[in-house]
Amino acid sequence: MSYRFEGKLWRWTGDAPASWIFITLPAEVAFAIKCASENRRAWGSVAIQARIGTTAWRTSLFPDKASGGYLLPVKAAVRKAENLGEGDVTEVEVSL
Repeated sequence: MSYRFEGKLWRWTGDAPASWIFITLPAEVAFAIKCASENRRAWGSVAIQARIGTTAWRTSLFPDKASGGYLLPVKAAVRKAENLGEGDVTEVEVSL
């Protein structure tokens, strides 16, 4: 099962010295994934395959308390390969 959407890259900075770049899934996509994913992992994460442009990778979606949906972490190698930075909007495909 695959889902396509556009999302904006944003930076999370917490108490850790590192920061992370995420895309928040749209509510309707997050709801569909929540309903379709029976095999959730630790902390409610969901294993997926993601694709942005020509770059595909395996990762997990993480629950987001603020939106009630999921966050997609976008690692540096993906951002570099697709020439993306914080604040950019891009098309994303996630597959369960």
